[in-house]
Amino acid sequence: MKLAFIFPGQGSQAIGMGKEFYENYSIAKELFDTASDILKIDMKNLLFEDNDNINKTQFTQPAILLVSYISYILFNKQNKSMPIFTLGHSLGEITANVVVNGISFENAISLVYKRGELMQKACDGLEAGMAVVMGLDDNILEDFCKQKENIWCANYNSDGQNVLAGLKKELLKAENEIKNLGAKRFLMLPMSVASHCPLLNSMCDEFKNILDNALVDNFTSEVISNATMESYKSKAKALELLTMQLTKPVFYKQSIQANQDRIDCFIEFGYGNVLKGLNKRLGSKPTYCVSNISSLESTLNEINK
Repeated sequence: MKLAFIFPGQGSQAIGMGKEFYENYSIAKELFDTASDILKIDMKNLLFEDNDNINKTQFTQPAILLVSYISYILFNKQNKSMPIFTLGHSLGEITANVVVNGISFENAISLVYKRGELMQKACDGLEAGMAVVMGLDDNILEDFCKQKENIWCANYNSDGQNVLAGLKKELLKAENEIKNLGAKRFLMLPMSVASHCPLLNSMCDEFKNILDNALVDNFTSEVISNATMESYKSKAKALELLTMQLTKPVFYKQSIQANQDRIDCFIEFGYGNVLKGLNKRLGSKPTYCVSNISSLESTLNEINK
């Protein structure tokens, strides 16, 4: 089968994710320990005990990458198939780089923690936020944002589901206007940063320097860029496009639609099955998930038929 591997971003986190893997596989425990040692954070407590840090971006990002990578490793131990391409949603694009050997797991865990810190720093004092808009065509929402100074289209998730980023007060003020345009729903997200918009411009140079030290030219499959939808397999392009991704929208919907005819199915690695839900509205190719033991087994059964 021709496979594409896909990886979720922020918003898929939840207390308890990865626990089955941790309790049943030694490699999962080893990766938890490695991440904990690198970050000087008890990842087990972060992911398995009630706490407020799980939703703070500098902790959320390594947590999601950790569970997604464990999901992939457990699948890979039983099926060595190489993907035609990999694709991530926002943070997930960095996980995609890990599984094609563009960056080591160890460097990636450190990188995404620092990415989260820099994002928070860039938004400190701005009262930044993000909001989901349901039920509007892309062009209507884009035209609306062009009339606003501090609101941008940040994520194109599926037809009729987009995420806006900007100043929180401006987003809240825009809710009634957007509903009057025909939106079925407007929902502020529990975030203190505004991703994929110009509010992160101040962090780009520092992030690029850290990223440059983390990446290696050892790509085994191509990655599809969130920011441009082009594929890449080199350190130079990864450095350019992952930095660009910080301030450009995530063209997830467009990337899936442009590339799904190249493959037989998608496999989502990580908790929540968020991308599977989006993919159902984007095309006819099936999406399998690896998020716990039962989904790992069922996905392997489907792929090994």
